[in-house]
Formats: sequence, structure tokens, C-alpha cells
Amino acid sequence: MPVSSPDAPALPLAGLRVLEFTHMVMGPSCGMILADLGADVVKIEPGPAGDATRRLTGAAIGFFPTFNRNKRSLCIDLKRPEGVALVRRLAEDADVLIENFRPGAMEALGLGPTAMAEVNPRLVYCALKGFLPGPYEHRTALDEVVQMMGGLAYMTGPRGRPLRAGSSVNDIMGGMFGVIAILAALRERESTGRGGLVQSGLFETNMILVAQHMARAAIEATDPEPFGDPGMRKPWPVYDVFDTAGPGEQIFAGVVSMGQWRAFCGAFGLEDLLADPALDSVPRLAAARPEFLPRVADAFRRVTKAEAMARLERLGVPFAPIAKPSDLFDDPHLLASGGLLDVELAASEGRAEGPAAARAGIPALPVHLPGGRPGLRRQPPAAGEHGIELLREAGLSETEIGDILAAGVVTAPPSKAAD
Repeated sequence: MPVSSPDAPALPLAGLRVLEFTHMVMGPSCGMILADLGADVVKIEPGPAGDATRRLTGAAIGFFPTFNRNKRSLCIDLKRPEGVALVRRLAEDADVLIENFRPGAMEALGLGPTAMAEVNPRLVYCALKGFLPGPYEHRTALDEVVQMMGGLAYMTGPRGRPLRAGSSVNDIMGGMFGVIAILAALRERESTGRGGLVQSGLFETNMILVAQHMARAAIEATDPEPFGDPGMRKPWPVYDVFDTAGPGEQIFAGVVSMGQWRAFCGAFGLEDLLADPALDSVPRLAAARPEFLPRVADAFRRVTKAEAMARLERLGVPFAPIAKPSDLFDDPHLLASGGLLDVELAASEGRAEGPAAARAGIPALPVHLPGGRPGLRRQPPAAGEHGIELLREAGLSETEIGDILAAGVVTAPPSKAAD
């Protein structure tokens, strides 16, 4: 149900209608951003059970509730011509269509970009794929696939042990780049009157993340050492995780300028290092890290985590406690800044029975608009939850709606079907 105030200011994309054919993360994250910014995003799910992402478990159990807020759900059997015809009818008044199915899937249904342009020439069609057009475009990809082939896994793990980043970074960023492409196409449509196909690629997204390392490899004529290598050459005096006096309590500190270095040494009893002429610049300090870093580590072990954080905050030196995901629900900054949305988790059908939370504070978009932070207007929908209202909005009569439901072309929850 909607949860935002009815008198909340209009969001920037209010009035935009989006049809979303997606699953997993890349497509849903694109739709979520558009929905958070005010677009009416209609998630078209395969009937009768809906998006299979709802039933994922393990590391993927949080996908559906995280990336499907502020959307409406319509379950359609797209294997039947009546279902495809209904989609085409909905597309007549839509502004955007997004999809992230395997290459050729939408075309096989008769819902590819060329077919949909015939239905609605103003439609912006966003295809979110593993690869942009080229030799790899027909491959099926996952975030892990492109991290491995795109150098990110190499840069993350220890030498010889490529390691996936601890989040679906390419999926989420690929969705963001899809939004950027959509907004650019909508701006172009203002002058041309026509939509068209835009694309975002998972592999190409990964390459944006690895570009800085490619540049370094070209400059130094060798592959850089990965971040998981203890011997990685860091360009700053201090850029490390340290143990503090409390058992198991760690902190990251980053000292990245001479001003920070002088303040840091004064606050942690390392003043004698300031008198060493061999340590009078950031590059010299970076080169001498093996000599003085044990002393820095010892200085941190002499104070509690709270005291270390207080000192670093007073100094203006970058720092961070080492947090786990569950710690973030109580983060004072996220709570005070409206950064956590009270999202229902019931849409994740893979949830185990027992002490699992019914709601959780899920992060909002990391932006602040003139009207404030984009919030939560609709909880993640149940499969087909908004089918009846969407059919009515499409102009179908009650008799037509009853026939469609009876034939199984559209599936709606019993409580909604009875409206």
C-alpha cells in the first residue's frame, strides 16, 4: 500500500509510465530508480506465479524486496497471444519499456524494440543486457561472469585468488546507466517526437570500474597488484585496517595528505616521525610505509575503537568502523537523514519461517532533491497485486476483465480479483 504522505511534493518523473519486464537485479534496479523518482512503474511478471526472483534463497534472498519498491505488479501469461496483445495495448500509452531477459527473448514474444516501435513510436525501449552489441552480445552474463572476465575479480582478491566483490556492483550500476540512457532518450524525444532503443551492458559497466587500473597498467607497463595483496603499493601514508584495544574491534584509517599526517602523528604519539627529513612528502611516506606502519598499528592497539574514532573525527582524518550489514539498521546518520525506508519483506517468498523480520530499513536512493529524499510510496508488490486496477486503467470493461481472469491470461490475488 502507498506509505508516503498524500500532500508530498510531486517527484521529477511523475506522469511517466514505465513497463518493466525484468528479474534478478540489473533490470529491477533500473525500474526502482525510475519509480523512486516518481515514475509509474508497472512490473509485468510471468503468470501465474510471478517473478522467480521472489523465490530465491541464500545470498539472493533480499533481491526482490530491495529492488522492487514503489512499483505495481501485473502477472500476465506471455506464452498466450492474448497476453502479448494485452502488453501491446498497455504499451500504446507508455513512455518507457525496460527489459533484462536473455538475448532474443523479447523478440521471440513479439515484444522486441522494432515491434514495439510500431505500436508506439514515442516509446523509449531500454534493453539491459550482459554485453552491448559486439562479438559477445549473444552470451548470457552474470555479475560474477563480467567481474571475472573484466579484471575486477583480479583486482579484488589476493594474487591467484580472484574474488567477486561483495555486492552486485555491476548489476546495480548497469541499472543506473540504463536510467541515464533513458533520461537522455526522453530529452531527445522532446525535440524529435520519437523514442527508440537504448542499451546498457553489464560487461561495459564493469569496465568503467576497472578503467583506472587499465590506465595504471598502461602507464607502468605491468599489471597492478590486486587490493587483496598485502604487498600492494599504496599511494598514501596510512590506508589500512587496524586492531584497537577492544577484542575484535577494528577501524580503517586513511591519512592522505601532509596536513593529515602531521595532525595524526601529534594525536597518536608519533611526533618523532615528523622530524625525519626522509618523510617530508606523501610519496616518500608511501615508499616508507613498511618502516613506520608497525608503529602506527601499535598506536591503535593502545586505544579503544571509540577513542580512536573520536580522535580521528576531531582531526578531520577519514576513518570508518568495520561494520556488518546488520549494524547498519541502527546507523545514526542513516536514521537521521531519511536514508532507510521501512520496507516490507513479505515479497521475498524464500524467507524462512521463524524469527525473520517482517520489515527492515532498506537504503533509499543516495540523492537529495529540492523536495527532499525520494521515499517509499508503495511496498514491494505481491505477484499480480495491481492487475485489476491496471486492466481498468487500460479501458477494459468489467466483463472483459472477468473473462481474462477466468482464462488465466492475467493472474491476480483473490482479494484483488474480488474488487
